[in-house]
Amino acid sequence: MKRLLLIALIIRYGIGSFAQSGNKSLNSCRHPENFKKENLVVWCIVPFDAVNRSPEERAEMLVELGLKHVAYDWRERHVAEFEEEIIQYQKHDLDYFAFWGSHDKAFELFKQYQIHPQIWITNPSQKTGTQEEKIEQVAEILIPLAKKASAIGSKLGLYNHGGWGGEPENLVAVCKYLKSKGHENVGIVYNFHHAHENIKTFKKDFEQMKPFLLCLNLNGMADPELVNEETHENMILPLGTGKNEAEMIRIVIESGYDGPVGIIGHIETQDVALSLTNNLNGLKKILEK
Repeated sequence: MKRLLLIALIIRYGIGSFAQSGNKSLNSCRHPENFKKENLVVWCIVPFDAVNRSPEERAEMLVELGLKHVAYDWRERHVAEFEEEIIQYQKHDLDYFAFWGSHDKAFELFKQYQIHPQIWITNPSQKTGTQEEKIEQVAEILIPLAKKASAIGSKLGLYNHGGWGGEPENLVAVCKYLKSKGHENVGIVYNFHHAHENIKTFKKDFEQMKPFLLCLNLNGMADPELVNEETHENMILPLGTGKNEAEMIRIVIESGYDGPVGIIGHIETQDVALSLTNNLNGLKKILEK
């Protein structure tokens, strides 16, 4: 039956047309550049590492995994290592892609080493006032950091971390307000693991966020009713083990989004090399499907 169908197609459309159609099909299955391993950003790999690696060990681990771009999260105990982290990334040809929050020492080092990482900060949540008042109040809170990031040539990424500030429409509204005030370096960092409540509206949400996205961080996505954000039960899952992330990734790819894509560690009790490997393997399976 398959052989007869193939012959019929060749007779009707010609061998050249049929081959061309086949090539188009193959091309459409190729992995987008921003989803290739060497282009992925790794996130939540410093405090979320049971091995508690040094900057040099972390850099060596990333090279071994074939990963090149790092969004740096930290705790107070890591401040003393800020400079060594930069040195090791440069030594191992790694991209210091982003920095979490704000710290004077880090900003001084960014100037000294002439690097310009994105600065990621939770988009604040406001509980009182009209929608317009909330947007303005949040924007005013962020303006000093937007200026500070701009002064070192960096972008400011508004990070969804729950609450009013984590809602896609509010992230977009605050970005638009800040841009209207001349802060063109502001955008959105959207994280699957803080977006379980927005799974059903993801396609619509992604369309409105896409023009502002600085990075999109992936995660395995269980149904919202199974997620406990306090204990992290079913919240942090390897890619390919959740119910919803494959469809969300399909939406992203079909949208034509070609910006940065991240994978996360975020399991404090696990060797982060294993966390990243599980996500890399899961993402590969999703893309192959």
